[in-house]
Amino acid sequence: MDISIHASFIPHDDPEASLAFYRDVLGFEVRNDVGQGTMRWITVGPPGQPDTSLLLAPPAADPGVTDDERRVIAEMMAKGTYGWLLLATADVDETFEKVQAAGAEVVQEPTDQPYGIRDCAFRDPAGNLIRIQARG
Repeated sequence: MDISIHASFIPHDDPEASLAFYRDVLGFEVRNDVGQGTMRWITVGPPGQPDTSLLLAPPAADPGVTDDERRVIAEMMAKGTYGWLLLATADVDETFEKVQAAGAEVVQEPTDQPYGIRDCAFRDPAGNLIRIQARG
């Protein structure tokens, strides 16, 4: 079998704030931007990796989602427990400094974990947990 990850979903509740974070802070390329207002789907991805993307999307836009489910989704996003993403970089400390300087909410400063990696963590504008670990 030849299967690859093409795109993963990351929820947003403010497309402009999410776009600014992923494009301007993390340096991702904008690959597609459709819709308008809060009903906007934005595809971004790391430069040099055209086959891997993140779809920034409104999480409750599906007509099959009930009002109760929308409420739960909003509550989970507010707590930062709905979506998360694990990224990798060559220099965790340098990346941490850049993301922190851009004003992202710090969850964890760079730390050597007992399981052998060095990582840090932030929240994106929608509250999603973004962990960044050392590549390699």
